[in-house]
Amino acid sequence: MQHEFDIKNKKKLDSPKRREMLPTRTVLNKIGLNEGARLADIGCGIGYFSIPAAAVIGPQGIVFALDVSKEMIEELDKKIEENGIENIRTVITDKYNFKLEDNSVSYAFICTVLHEIEDGMAFINETKRILALGGKIAVVEWIRAESDWGPPVDHRLDSSDVKIMLQAAGFKEIEYLKLNEHFYIVTGTLVNK
Repeated sequence: MQHEFDIKNKKKLDSPKRREMLPTRTVLNKIGLNEGARLADIGCGIGYFSIPAAAVIGPQGIVFALDVSKEMIEELDKKIEENGIENIRTVITDKYNFKLEDNSVSYAFICTVLHEIEDGMAFINETKRILALGGKIAVVEWIRAESDWGPPVDHRLDSSDVKIMLQAAGFKEIEYLKLNEHFYIVTGTLVNK
């Protein structure tokens, strides 16, 4: 069942509670993000992961911060300017058209977005389109259990559903990692188009 994020709650995207539950450096380390990478942060919101990812990949890398919300992108643009960050490019996208060239990124990062998408396979296939061969996909989602934070449990995706989508799209080396009691990560590698 689809659950769309209410933009009025955007302050929750960078709150002390979220920083405790979803520590950016820990997540970026777990997915193996490295210097010089070309990362698509798909559904970047206000840049909760885009900004720390830009620091990890350094000046030789680039973060494409993608979101369907003009308001979110405008807020991220302000942060980029205020902090003098030069390796983030923001893009206002359509839900199933990320407006990047084929094979243009080495990492695709999708954090707490996939459960909001009506056609998950179309979304994953668009992700595959922009990912270069050998590229990595990382999907972070809410564990399917009752909690005080996050979407209702019936709107959450089970990790097995994410694995099935990645397999159906042709990803290999699919791995599951329980990040904590709130979140899991499913990763995969694109070995053929």
